Amino acid sequence: MFKNINNYRNKIILLSVMWALLLIAVFTWSVLTGQYPLTLKGLLSGDTMSIMVFKRLRLPRAIMGIIGGFGLSISGYVYQMIFKNPLASPDVVGVSSGASAGAAFAIVAVSSLNPVVSISAFAGGIIALIITLLVAYLVPGRNSYTIVLAGIAIHSVAQTILMFLKLAADPEKQLASIEYWIMGSLNGISIYSIGSNVILCAVCLLIMFLLYRQILMLSLDDAEGKMLGVNVNQIRMLVLLIATLATSSVISMTGLISFISLLAPHGARMLLKNNRLSTMLLSGLIGGCLLTFGDILARSVCSTELPVSIFTSIIGAPFLIYLCIRRKPVK
Repeated sequence: MFKNINNYRNKIILLSVMWALLLIAVFTWSVLTGQYPLTLKGLLSGDTMSIMVFKRLRLPRAIMGIIGGFGLSISGYVYQMIFKNPLASPDVVGVSSGASAGAAFAIVAVSSLNPVVSISAFAGGIIALIITLLVAYLVPGRNSYTIVLAGIAIHSVAQTILMFLKLAADPEKQLASIEYWIMGSLNGISIYSIGSNVILCAVCLLIMFLLYRQILMLSLDDAEGKMLGVNVNQIRMLVLLIATLATSSVISMTGLISFISLLAPHGARMLLKNNRLSTMLLSGLIGGCLLTFGDILARSVCSTELPVSIFTSIIGAPFLIYLCIRRKPVK
């Protein structure tokens, strides 16, 4: 028995170290990849242009890739645990589309300044989440897949609002910004734009890790939590708000990034076969690697930079079909 426990701990440590090293590798690769060639030799020698490009563009972009991947993945893990559904994630449930619609509304009706767009994106994500929960609650005979169907409906509504906002937008000033949110890209990330969002996302991640026991309890039956003296509804709403805030803080910078929040938690569960804290951490490591590597491909495969969602969707869409066919609930 003790031998099996030790073997399992060794497996967790090995996988965590392996993905952490992979994350460092893709981070370094991301910093060195782009139209202006950077080398470690040039950076260490103090080349002025190399250092300026590194500090102002490449480093913030690589940091956003890692923090953004972490934020989306951990949020997806939390959604799946709370809703007890392997298909639940911010993009599937409609939160990501709601946040994008909120950001587009701010661009058209208020201002394209980052704080305004971030607040509007968060508001859009929260509204989408509340409507999805309300629709799922009103469905008779609901089960764990009702939330997914409700989320698909809200996603369609959010996409309709986005199309209306695109029609209402100024084609010379606002339309390009809205298209940016829809496509999803780390292009344009700089040292001047990421500060508050990265800090906000990092704080949300820290809180979700600290609330892991409560999140695990929410994955059980509500009656069991109430027997333990836990206010299940309050904790569920608090955790959902924090996860939605983390998602919105990423989307307000990168636009709509598909499937990271669905892929990474499942990848971690497939490797570790459980829902422990180590699985939550591994979800973040995998998500950081996926988003950063997708951004590298977006900059590398063509002379013109492509949306990163193209590459995440190529992997994510077949994986979603696989999950729909398998239909095994999260334990």
